[in-house]
Amino acid sequence: MESTDTISLEKVSGETAVMDCKFTTASSDIGQLGIEWVLLPPDVQSKDTMLLMYSAGMVYDKYYDPVIGRIHLSSQDPASGDASVELTNLKPTDSGTYQCRVKKIPGNGNRKITLNVIVKPSTPRCYIEGTPENTQDIALKCLSSEGTAPMSYSWSKITDTKTLPQNAVLDNGALFVKNLTDGNSGTYQCVVTNRAGTDQCIVNLSVVPPKNTSGVIAGAIIGTLLALLALAIILICWYRTRNKKKYEKEISHEIKEDVPPPKSRASTARSFTSVGSNRSSLGSMSPSNLHEYSLKPHYDKIPSEEYERPPSQAPNLPSAKVAGPNLSRAGAVPVMIPAQSRDGSIV
Repeated sequence: MESTDTISLEKVSGETAVMDCKFTTASSDIGQLGIEWVLLPPDVQSKDTMLLMYSAGMVYDKYYDPVIGRIHLSSQDPASGDASVELTNLKPTDSGTYQCRVKKIPGNGNRKITLNVIVKPSTPRCYIEGTPENTQDIALKCLSSEGTAPMSYSWSKITDTKTLPQNAVLDNGALFVKNLTDGNSGTYQCVVTNRAGTDQCIVNLSVVPPKNTSGVIAGAIIGTLLALLALAIILICWYRTRNKKKYEKEISHEIKEDVPPPKSRASTARSFTSVGSNRSSLGSMSPSNLHEYSLKPHYDKIPSEEYERPPSQAPNLPSAKVAGPNLSRAGAVPVMIPAQSRDGSIV
């Protein structure tokens, strides 16, 4: 059998890699043909990983889950001298060293292939960092999140003069433009490139005049003054309302203090008893004395409050009925009270 040294193979993610392994046999190789494809580990002390086996005319390729369904022999008849395999839909994790082993007793041979799967740049994102106003400084940035290093970035203007500003500086994917002018407005394109391919994005730059900051400041000052004025009005109204309620409360207390407390039941009872005794005295007087008594004022006998009290508030005192003998024992003299007609004469 014949064998060659290790060869290198570089492919882009998503493509198909054909790992070549052709062989010839000698007339003395009379044994059964056997083919194996293994993945060699980075550590020589670890075991190889079986990927595919051909023996007695049968193919076995269900050994390693990550490549199941993606690896198969290139030739329909490997015994003709072609043990090459194809690995489809490549992934970055497929990178590694593969070995082809061919056996036909008493001969055998092998070949190593180093596969490197690279990733092309993902679609970059273009954006503006800074304020695109006259006399300002900005940066046009371009960033690709995926891709095998190294990746290079380039900027170009695709509208108007199609030339970059004279004061523009390119640094690691960013285009810095200082002291903007109206002539810097336009559409800019960023192209990112690596060994696997290229991609691009665009951004529109529109330079505008500076904002009128004086008007903004004046508006802020006026707004602040109006807010302070409104707060002052609210405080004044609150202070006046508070004083008014306090004044009304004090007046209410003064009125309540001027009203005398109501008489107790005991004093009321004494008043009625006094009235009863006066009536008894009137009964013992003669007509001439009655005339004089009626002319004499007795304002000090019954308080004015008793006359002003509503009838509903007067206490209901039980009438005292004392028998004649009892009056004699008490030392009282029975008196006959003259009757009086409707016209006021005594009968």
